[in-house]
Amino acid sequence: MTLLEMIQSRPMPFAVLMGVSFTQAEKDKVVATMVVREDLCTLGHSIHGGAVMAFADSVGAAATIINLPPDAKGTTTIESKTNFVGAAKAGSTVTATTTPVHLGRRTHVWQTRLETEGKLVAVVTQTQLIL
Repeated sequence: MTLLEMIQSRPMPFAVLMGVSFTQAEKDKVVATMVVREDLCTLGHSIHGGAVMAFADSVGAAATIINLPPDAKGTTTIESKTNFVGAAKAGSTVTATTTPVHLGRRTHVWQTRLETEGKLVAVVTQTQLIL
């Protein structure tokens, strides 16, 4: 089973609800896409900050899952910081690309860039605790 198939075989319910689709998975890079639906937007028809954060969190968690040591029981987010840079309008597709900053025995730190149509939407840095 490939790493992408591993992620796809264990769908995260909230990521499924948001419409997250994982497209690439390597030990040092996970990529996913999400269409910005109206129900994920603010009144101004731009993606809601919470949707941005939840999308990035899902991608970072998936990246940690495929990097877990054999004796680990799972992972959970213990810290997340988001820098909002630009908007993503309803109907556009946002791509999230996460890469590791630190892969330790007890924690992983991931940085996720969210982009749409070549424009940066946000940069999210999150810390995952290995359970």
